[in-house]
Amino acid sequence: MNNELQARAAHVAAIRERAEAEMKAIGIDDAFIGNLVDTFYGRILAHPELGPVFDARLSGRWPEHMAKMKSFWSSVAFRNGAYGGKPVQAHLGVANMTPELFPKWLELFAATLDDIAPNPEAKAWFMATAERIAKSLTLSLFYNPAIDDPALKQN
Repeated sequence: MNNELQARAAHVAAIRERAEAEMKAIGIDDAFIGNLVDTFYGRILAHPELGPVFDARLSGRWPEHMAKMKSFWSSVAFRNGAYGGKPVQAHLGVANMTPELFPKWLELFAATLDDIAPNPEAKAWFMATAERIAKSLTLSLFYNPAIDDPALKQN
């Protein structure tokens, strides 16, 4: 049992080391993640459609949200376990959130990366990751299996 725990710990450490090396190679560090989150959410608040949805949900809790998002992106980039939340549950029941907002979120994220990413590789990595996250959240929050049921489709 002890050998299994040691092997698991070594495996996790190797994953973190590899992720840190990959991020370093494309110019990503904690300072960049902080800048990305601060810049992006500043733009979210100013966005005519996204801002009201986010602000209604987070009013009075923005500092906590910003810290959580920095932990989230750090955890995703560096595989360091900094984030322990549940993204799907956090987004359930958000007033006025629709699937149509996710492409707008991605456009704003891409524009932010255009302005601040240290290089094309960093932008590509963060965009691919954001696209996976957006797709996962969209499917988790809005997918209705009945829509794809052949028995319910009209010819």
